[in-house]
Amino acid sequence: MTEVSYTAPLAVLEAVGNELRAHLPNGQTADVPADVTDLATAAEWALAYGLGAPGLSKYAEPSGPLLVLDESAAEALGLPLQLNDRRNLRVTDDHPAVKAVDAAGWTLSRAGLGAWSFLFKDRAEVRVAVIPWGAFSDHLRWGGLAEVATNPGALAYALGVYAERVISPTGSTAGCGIALMTALRPPTRVQFDRGTGKMRRVPVEGSLSRPVDPAPPEAPDEHPLAAERTRDQRTPEHVIFEEALTWYRKPTETEAALPYVVGLDINTAFLAASSRLLVGLGEAVYTDGPRFDKKVPGTWLVDLSGAVLRTKNPVTKEWVELPAGMPSPFTPNGQAPTGPAWYTTQTLAYAVELGVEVRPLAAWLRQEPGGYFDLWYGRLRDAYMATLADLGVTEDMDEESFLRAMATLKERDPEAVAVLAAIKQTAKGGVGKMREKPQGKRSGRHAPWAALKRPTWRPDMRAAVIAAARVGGHRKMVKTWVTTGAVPLAVLSDCVVYASAHPTARAVVPRKPDGSPMPGGFRLGPNPGYCKEEGVQTMAWYLETGGAGDNPARFIKGGDADAVREGE
Repeated sequence: MTEVSYTAPLAVLEAVGNELRAHLPNGQTADVPADVTDLATAAEWALAYGLGAPGLSKYAEPSGPLLVLDESAAEALGLPLQLNDRRNLRVTDDHPAVKAVDAAGWTLSRAGLGAWSFLFKDRAEVRVAVIPWGAFSDHLRWGGLAEVATNPGALAYALGVYAERVISPTGSTAGCGIALMTALRPPTRVQFDRGTGKMRRVPVEGSLSRPVDPAPPEAPDEHPLAAERTRDQRTPEHVIFEEALTWYRKPTETEAALPYVVGLDINTAFLAASSRLLVGLGEAVYTDGPRFDKKVPGTWLVDLSGAVLRTKNPVTKEWVELPAGMPSPFTPNGQAPTGPAWYTTQTLAYAVELGVEVRPLAAWLRQEPGGYFDLWYGRLRDAYMATLADLGVTEDMDEESFLRAMATLKERDPEAVAVLAAIKQTAKGGVGKMREKPQGKRSGRHAPWAALKRPTWRPDMRAAVIAAARVGGHRKMVKTWVTTGAVPLAVLSDCVVYASAHPTARAVVPRKPDGSPMPGGFRLGPNPGYCKEEGVQTMAWYLETGGAGDNPARFIKGGDADAVREGE
């Protein structure tokens, strides 16, 4: 077998006159032969040219070529300029372009020919992304790449950077997040079986080797396991609700007298929460009345209503109760629990940290703990930091330089800005896709759907990451209160708002007596889990926004709410 030489993971094709030109990530271009006239011949050329990428881990398969088509290239290859089937977002099976693929011996995936397509032949795979069909549209969370896509050379460069640092693109950024998990920890590997004298596939240690059912309280509404529950049983006593914190309150008179409110944004909060996170790899086993163990991943039924939350004073070492204005770390709305509810191990471990006696009534436990996200976190963290460095933001910057650099970040290299947004969405979307909901028609409300066949469909792992992010943010709030006496006014997932005497994030982060950052508190810097300034507004603005029934943390950055939170 001839050894493949990987020249580039992808190429962006455009038509110049009557010829196709391929733009490569290194800035070079290549002329595409004149006999490339449809998707099948384009796929053959991509393989012959050597496009593709090696596997990201010891047991991972190499990644096939990716061809990105602009409008002119799509037209030259016989594709329609828009998808008429708006429901399924695919070309109909009787279209000449699809027939040409079939006639050449290539097979399309079950999704058919759409914005992102997969062609297979003789164990080879070629991916095709069609820009005019929305391959980099907003709903796929590719950030600024839609604007970069107007320049084939710039798009090839940006996608090449993403492919080199993260993974060769394969659909939405959320899909890339899942694909990266699988590439770094493949479910199986090939091993020689001495008994049969043949090669066979065996599970890879530390990977998710097969799909497993969620525990009943982990199953979403649409899951077959939810069929036995009525709609009025969607309460915390029946179903786990580990979601990001969304909460705000009215300022006290003392707080309202301060002129400003400052928002702190925790960098890539979900990604940071996945670092060193122990999750259960196997199936959940029901246990009645267990003893809580923070080292055992699982979903626990506990009554935390009436719990008194305390922390130790760093000076006196005595336990002190948290102030009444602090949001509860146990619920997504910040209100104290009112009865028994299901929680992840991460939430209950934090409850113990706050002096709560945790007595589980029941639990679904997984006895195969592992750091499944560790490699994933490491690769995305490195990609994030390297791309920030491309934009002039580095770990060694002082706080003032960091804040100035972040304030003008989007005014710099548009390709690097687009890649940075894509990396952040890959982390966030990958976690979210572990509880992907049904797409398209099903035979019934609780009928299975395709995502359930993925080993990476793991709502318990998604819940663990979100819980770890929520309690991690709350831990920083407690440290800030102990150090400075300040209590947050509003929280929206990874954004925390404080009243301030000065219009800068530097005024609200907790510090040691020498002025250095307080360990465990909010800390300004580019690293995942550190913070940047989300925005500064006046206290009058906060009172008006909160008084209108809107969470000020959503709008503190200014501009459109959905736009300002994009990629955060």
